[in-house]
Amino acid sequence: MAAEHSPLEQFAIKRLVELDIAGVDVSFTNSAFMMVIAVTCITMFLVFGTRRHAMVPGRWQSVVELTYELVAKSVRDNIGTEGRPYFPFIFSLFMFLLFCNLLGLIPYSFTVTSHIIVTFVFAGVIFLGVTALGFVRHGLKFFSFFLPPGVPIYLAPLLVPIEFVSYLSRPISLSVRLAANMMAGHTMLKVFAGFVVALGLAGVAPLVFIVLLYALETLIAFLQTYVFAVLTCLYINDAIHLHH
Repeated sequence: MAAEHSPLEQFAIKRLVELDIAGVDVSFTNSAFMMVIAVTCITMFLVFGTRRHAMVPGRWQSVVELTYELVAKSVRDNIGTEGRPYFPFIFSLFMFLLFCNLLGLIPYSFTVTSHIIVTFVFAGVIFLGVTALGFVRHGLKFFSFFLPPGVPIYLAPLLVPIEFVSYLSRPISLSVRLAANMMAGHTMLKVFAGFVVALGLAGVAPLVFIVLLYALETLIAFLQTYVFAVLTCLYINDAIHLHH
């Protein structure tokens, strides 16, 4: 009973359709279901927002255009003109994470990005892709990234390991930042919601706090998505331009 009402119970993975292929559990879970919902919502958002192509955009089209321009500006500012080939990936990443974060705010839904395994997969793909991009564009010269320009060569034994460890920690920090923020915020919402139920009419103050916290969580959901996208742009920029 205690586990049922635990603030962490909302993060439990539950099988909706049990599937087993050659001894491998490939069950359709609540996490996979929310991912499907997120992709469906993104498709509807973009299709219905751009179907008219009006010279004077309506509200829906304006939101779509603002979202597109926000990501496009981030790519231009952080990568430059060479970032155009990577815009579709960054825009898709931004939209998917944003909708997963926002859908997770709906009561009794599931927050996909609260699980470190999900965010780490995204961060790992970005890390491997950026590393491969660096070697493709620069070859072995990519290793010069670990020695900042202008540093005396006798400091290389000290700085190169530090820079290398810092580089390897990128997928960890990128994934933990998003998952931890989503989990912490949703846990707080669950705790204060329990106060409102337990206090009854006397729970007006916690209820007001929940409304404010909900607004803050909505902002955090957007900001964490934006930070994830901007850091992806910066990592790609490092692979393309090295120290420039």
